[in-house]
Amino acid sequence: MLDKIALTILIIGGLNWGSIGVFQFDAVSWLFGGMGAVLSRIIFVLVGLAAIWCISILFRDNTESSNERTVHRSAS
Repeated sequence: MLDKIALTILIIGGLNWGSIGVFQFDAVSWLFGGMGAVLSRIIFVLVGLAAIWCISILFRDNTESSNERTVHRSAS
């Protein structure tokens, strides 16, 4: 569940960076009161933390968990 939350936050952050690059429009700052606003800074920190968390996804061995899911599905 935490992986999905982190990925969602990271996707939103990536879309925001894309809008900055293409349109020079920062949606987070626009919605939450500028780059210096406390709420904007909190959101930027959350996106950064989500990115750090998602790095761990790259190094996990998910083959065992996918095999376990297959066994559980076939047993049902």
